[in-house]
Amino acid sequence: MLSNKRIQELELVMEFEKVEECFKEVSSWIENVGRKRLKETINLDDSLEMLLQAQKQFKEFDLVASEYCRRGQEALKKMNQWEDFSFVDVHSYRVKLQTYEDELEEFCTQLDETRHRVCETVRLYEFFDKVRQGI
Repeated sequence: MLSNKRIQELELVMEFEKVEECFKEVSSWIENVGRKRLKETINLDDSLEMLLQAQKQFKEFDLVASEYCRRGQEALKKMNQWEDFSFVDVHSYRVKLQTYEDELEEFCTQLDETRHRVCETVRLYEFFDKVRQGI
C-alpha cells in the first residue's frame, strides 16, 4: 500500500511539472503582456471614433488573453485530482498551485471587468452620439 501511495505521489509530481511549465508560460504572458495591456485600457479616449478604435484593439487582445486564461484553467482542472490525496510531501506543490490559481483568477476577472467596461463605454458614447445628432 505504501508503495502504491509513493507511485501515485510520483505520478502527481510528474503531472505537476507539466502543469507548472504551462503555468510559467501563462504567468509570464500575464506579467509581461496581459497586465500592461489592461492598464492601457484604463483611460479610454473621449471621442467615439477613438473609443471604437480602442475597442477594436482590445477585442484583438481579448482573444489572445482569453486563450491564455483557458489554457491556465484547463491545466488547473488536470490538478483537481490532488484534492483526493493527503500526502505531506505534496504540500509545497499545492501551495504553488494555489498561487498560480489565484494569479490566473485575478487576471481573468480583470479581463472580464475591462471587457464589460469597454463595451459599456462604447454603448454610452454611441447613445450620446445619437442624442447629439437628433438635436
